[in-house]
Amino acid sequence: MAEETKEEAKKEEKKPVPFVDEEPIVTHHEMAVGGKKLKYTATTGRMPLRNAIDEIEAQMFYVAYTKDDVEDKSNRPVIFAYNGGPGSPALWLHLGAIGPKRIPMDDEDGCQMPKPPFKLADNEQTWLDVADLVFIDPVGTGYSRSHTEELGAKYWGLKGDIESVGEFIRLFLTRFERWNSPLYLAGESYGTTRSAGLAGYLIDRGIAFNGIVLVSSILNFQTARFVKGNDLPYVLFLPTYTATAFYHGKLLKDLSTDLQSTLKQVEEFAMGEYQAALAKGDLLTDKERQTIIKKLARFTGLSTTYLDYNDLRIHIWSFCKELCRDEKRTVGRLDSRFKGIDAKAGAEHPEHDPSMTALMAPYTAMFNHYVRTTLGYKTDLPYEIFGGVKKPWDWGSAGEGHPDTSEALRAAMAKNPYMKIYIASGYFDLATPYFATEFTVAHMELDPTVRGNITTGEYESGHMMYVHEPSLQKLKEDVADFVK
Repeated sequence: MAEETKEEAKKEEKKPVPFVDEEPIVTHHEMAVGGKKLKYTATTGRMPLRNAIDEIEAQMFYVAYTKDDVEDKSNRPVIFAYNGGPGSPALWLHLGAIGPKRIPMDDEDGCQMPKPPFKLADNEQTWLDVADLVFIDPVGTGYSRSHTEELGAKYWGLKGDIESVGEFIRLFLTRFERWNSPLYLAGESYGTTRSAGLAGYLIDRGIAFNGIVLVSSILNFQTARFVKGNDLPYVLFLPTYTATAFYHGKLLKDLSTDLQSTLKQVEEFAMGEYQAALAKGDLLTDKERQTIIKKLARFTGLSTTYLDYNDLRIHIWSFCKELCRDEKRTVGRLDSRFKGIDAKAGAEHPEHDPSMTALMAPYTAMFNHYVRTTLGYKTDLPYEIFGGVKKPWDWGSAGEGHPDTSEALRAAMAKNPYMKIYIASGYFDLATPYFATEFTVAHMELDPTVRGNITTGEYESGHMMYVHEPSLQKLKEDVADFVK
């Protein structure tokens, strides 16, 4: 009996301590935006997600910025913002583009890591003068946690992620009494997948959005999955390969002077001759094959031999390694303007993505510093960036084919014809290419009455276009016009 009692005591010790509803930390700040003083309040905390018997199963970390001295909040927009991954917290949009603070890079192009120790500066391009901002870290990212790792699996999937972030939004609107404010979503990368799903999910639960900002969008994953039998990515990535070769000086002189003109040429070739050639497969004649190889070489800067050996199909990682191989350098996936160094120049794929490597350290360090010293939120928990989601992402039935939330967005637009969409894409983004986004929008089967609700903007930068200061400024201007 004594042994049984000891075993029971051990089991009790192993049980995780129940979550409690935290009181958020509130701090007050001011800055200058456009030569005008902006006073604002930051609210930092974790929102509880409860089960059917009112137990807290998870807590979602957030930082909310609200402009002071606003008498009528019904006229003050709220933007809910998050990043993607899946498995990323919101620090990239938070400290890169949207929030009141940002991490300046060492050069205007933003193509190299700043020298440590890193710095934080006021973000004069913040969206806070236009709308109140709420940055959300989904469960398993940042300081957001499930009560147990087993419970985490409930949130680590296409369906669970949409439901949990949707519940956070409902709770925020309730607790902060913002149900009658204009509502917006702003997601980056997989965050755009989430936004499309949320728009469809929440409209059926009485939450209608005025607008959605999609930054570096991917809604239909068929456009980006390089698998046998799916030639679509080879076609849709080609214009970004060309833009990258243009930037790095790998194109012939007649294609090296005007990026826009060059992209128009390659887009026409991609959707015409190139797509038709890939569709023919082994039925392509030798003459047709050589014609396509020569044009591919012209538009990519790659050798005809390399293109021949790879059967006219350029995989993203192969391209990142091959383009600047003669310099013993790789190019980035998130931003192909960046260059990286590998141990072996002769390897098939890059060791790392230099555009991600350059940003990881400064953003990690400065968020950990900022959240404690400025926002006053103190915890010993690690701020999880990509490592907190412990299980493979559950794509549900969509995992059997190609996940696609563009249909949820179409349905939401049909049910709420007032909702507008703004899509921001970078020309040098090899993670979510701009041409793939255009293809997805063109195949949403939108009713003609709402097609005009979607507008797009392109930027001479990459996935995180805001590291490039001219693009940061343009993004702010475009979003401000969109919201106003």
